[in-house]
Amino acid sequence: MGPFQVYEQALRRDPVYLAAFEQRQAGQEYRAIGRAGLLPSLSYNYNKGRNDSQVRYLGDSRRQQEDRTYSSMGSSFTLQQPLFDYQAYAAYRKGVAQALYADESFRDQSQQLLVRVMTSYTQALFAQDQIAISVASKQAYRQQFQQNRRLFAAGEGTRTDILEAQARFELADAEEIQARNDQDAALRELGALIGEPAVRAEDLAPLDSAFALPQVEPQGYEAWQARALAENPQLASSRQAVEVARQEVERNRAGHLPKVTAYASSRRQQSDSGNTYNQRYDTNTVGIEVSLPLFAGGGVSASTRQASRHMQQAEYELDGATRSTLIELRRQYNACQSGASRLRAYERARVAAEALVLSTRKSVQGGERVNLDVLNAEQQLASTRRDLAQARYDYLLAWIKLHYQAGVLSDVQLARVDEAFVSADH
Repeated sequence: MGPFQVYEQALRRDPVYLAAFEQRQAGQEYRAIGRAGLLPSLSYNYNKGRNDSQVRYLGDSRRQQEDRTYSSMGSSFTLQQPLFDYQAYAAYRKGVAQALYADESFRDQSQQLLVRVMTSYTQALFAQDQIAISVASKQAYRQQFQQNRRLFAAGEGTRTDILEAQARFELADAEEIQARNDQDAALRELGALIGEPAVRAEDLAPLDSAFALPQVEPQGYEAWQARALAENPQLASSRQAVEVARQEVERNRAGHLPKVTAYASSRRQQSDSGNTYNQRYDTNTVGIEVSLPLFAGGGVSASTRQASRHMQQAEYELDGATRSTLIELRRQYNACQSGASRLRAYERARVAAEALVLSTRKSVQGGERVNLDVLNAEQQLASTRRDLAQARYDYLLAWIKLHYQAGVLSDVQLARVDEAFVSADH
């Protein structure tokens, strides 16, 4: 399977992505929670009780005391509609900003999933390449070791030549062991994305050595910078965080403002107090209620100042996130711009290194070079192959990360990169 197939499975199984989806769904409720403070509220209250009461008449010589045992009942419907409530309005605006923040955070996590899939996939393949390079190097060193032993037995070589070849072989063996450990870790990371303990290396589509490099469009950096400032989800969520903080300032400041509420109620009461004993009232009321805060011990002012500081903190964090994003955007843009030239240089270096190994072996036979020169040429070839493989994966990953930093990464870009891998469908 290629990276795109891994991504499709990760959409259904990756716990980080699924948690982000649930967080986004929960964040959408902030809009409804804030809007509720602006809408009418209807409540119903009912009470029924048994009362044992003792009444004393003061100043009445005819009756001094009376015992009453009676039932009481009360019920009421109350409808309220805020007419002016700046605190509720600010809470609604805050809820809208929080819902938008949840949207942008989820968009960021969605694009991060693409990056994580591509990163783990290329790490697994690069570890596989390192294993193959180490195995090939061991084979070359083993042949050189055996040749040196034959020459030594024939009296034409030295023990130093044998030890040099053996040392290089052991070094390549250690590199293979490390590469296998790296591969195991990368395959487990890839498996974690799709809910499996690990992925088998043979199930991954290898990189086509002749793949066509995806081009960077548009070409100029200024266009990518404009994209990032407008579309980057981390910056967009940071801007919404500033708006959330701003509305929190307004909500706290509203503690100094009056509230005007229209209300209507329908009440039914029977013997609900001593003054209404054996009396029943059916009352319908429509009116306006005005509430004006006068003094709250300075708590409103302190809360407003605190919220203002949090807003300034959010603005500074937005500024820092913008700078970091543009720095990373430039890094990935430069990596893509120089990636093609870098790959061509490594290709030429690999061809030259292969030719150097052959010519060095012939020179040893002619007495012009020594055993150490062959070992150095083999080591240079292995390093060049490793660097070439790393450069190929680096370019694809930089291309993906460039679109991520610009905020325009989607499955379309991943499908474009997926074409570079030789899967069963190709």
